[in-house]
Amino acid sequence: MSAGRRGGPPGRGGSPPAKRGSARRAARGYRDLREHLDELRRRGLLLAIDRPIDKDAELHPLVRWQYVGGVEEHERRAFLFTNVVDGLGRKYRFPVVVGAYAGNRAIYCAGMGVEAKDVEPKWACAIAGPVPPRVVTRAPCQDVVLTGAALRGAGRGLDMLPIPVSTPGFDGAPTLTATNVITKDPETGIHNHGTYRAGLKAPDRLVVRMATRIGGAGGYRHYLKHRRRGDRAMPCAIALGSPPCVAFVAPMKLPVDVDEIGVAGGVAGGPVNVVRARTVDLLVPAEAEIVIEGLIDTEYLEPEGPFGESHGHVALEEFNMPMRVTAITHRRDAIVASYLSQVTPSESSAIKRVSYEPMFLAHLRGTLGIRGVTRVTLHERMTALRRIAIVTVEKGMARTEVWRALYGVASFRADCGKICVAVNEDIDPDNSDALLWAMAFRMNPAADLQVLPCRSPGHGPEREHVPDEPEPDASVLIDATMKEELPPLALPKREYMERARKVWEELGLPRLRPQSPWFGTPEGDWLPQWDAAAKRAAEGRYLENGKASEKLRRKGLKPETRYRPAEKKRGG
Repeated sequence: MSAGRRGGPPGRGGSPPAKRGSARRAARGYRDLREHLDELRRRGLLLAIDRPIDKDAELHPLVRWQYVGGVEEHERRAFLFTNVVDGLGRKYRFPVVVGAYAGNRAIYCAGMGVEAKDVEPKWACAIAGPVPPRVVTRAPCQDVVLTGAALRGAGRGLDMLPIPVSTPGFDGAPTLTATNVITKDPETGIHNHGTYRAGLKAPDRLVVRMATRIGGAGGYRHYLKHRRRGDRAMPCAIALGSPPCVAFVAPMKLPVDVDEIGVAGGVAGGPVNVVRARTVDLLVPAEAEIVIEGLIDTEYLEPEGPFGESHGHVALEEFNMPMRVTAITHRRDAIVASYLSQVTPSESSAIKRVSYEPMFLAHLRGTLGIRGVTRVTLHERMTALRRIAIVTVEKGMARTEVWRALYGVASFRADCGKICVAVNEDIDPDNSDALLWAMAFRMNPAADLQVLPCRSPGHGPEREHVPDEPEPDASVLIDATMKEELPPLALPKREYMERARKVWEELGLPRLRPQSPWFGTPEGDWLPQWDAAAKRAAEGRYLENGKASEKLRRKGLKPETRYRPAEKKRGG
């Protein structure tokens, strides 16, 4: 990528000196967003764009190219835009960052502070052992406090923030996406953090969309309680640019009445700092970049959208929750964070995938005790994770256990698991061609396919504009594992493919992007004698094989009668 330079200051005011930043981390035990950006810069995962970029027409499409332009997942970057303008040419003083939380798996892991293999145990420990937050009286997120007249009029309030249009050409407004929307249960006092979109309507008004489906938004349950109590408004705060450990808990869909900020403390290994909001009775992340406070109307709804949703289609206009802004607080040199969502893969799907997959695996192996499961993969590209789940199991696992694993995946979450496929470890679950190959050759539809009725429709375009609860969906379970030993995949062995790759590169041919499987392995129904004969053929000594086969000629057989030499141990 050559559109800009890597690194650069996280904001117009620059970042804190390294020594000062280290002291802050030691005091609280976790990085805030700007310290996280420093870490991404150090790892070469941050790309700074200094030229003017139109937030309404160019910003998100520019980042989108790294997801639809053939860029490998590990080559994706976080984009920091330091010179943001709008469609009218107006300049903004705050920079915008996209992809900073989960532009790719490495960025997410940097935010978690662990390697990919340790994400699942860290989440498991955090959920099992939440750490209550620490309430502080002074916080960076309240360096500047705007209320009253400062929230009204062009260029003020929400209108001063460079909020991007996510899907130019379809979206009806700039929309907050990288959110921790904070509400509180009016009966228990437990706070909920959710990632919900919020469309801008005026400098002091926006409309929040909280999912009403089964398995949807925790904030929506709070909304219903306020309505039942007769409350005319629900206090709400929207934090932008939270520390990664806080940002990551919002889209997790944790169990009801689990306080997400405590789980964030479990991830951080210590209490997360929170501060009381200035105009509503809520606790907000002290190190957030921006906090928007307000009251959600529980009586009136207002049209919101269209908006390119994470299920991959444009969500058309629908009535959602208007929120009157009562305060905006922010750091002096705030950074506006935005998620790239819409058609997957995207930043929002990466956040869910890296956290959801370990949760599924822990459920199957730990809760259900199915030890032969080695991996759960949620298909990302175009299917928004929730529709297709692939369970990888050990070769030779009992078929009853394969079916238990499929049932477990289909039932773990109400909105996930429409199509569940079990495969063996030789199948790359991220390669749709390999999946189709396994289904084509290892699955008998009469014996290896089941349909389970009464599944929630989940998150998808058919859910939009349905006045009542839609008809239930169903789940398809497919056992595409090997039922018997099969011959090796008909691709050259790795040593020959690698040898040919060197020649390819010497010839200056187009850059290769190997897709698994790209070589064959001598596994399955394969004997040492055949391996030895293949080695001789590859060395140009096929005539020796011909002399050996000549000695085995027989009469009275039908063509295509199988021949199987006496089995020997490998190396014999």
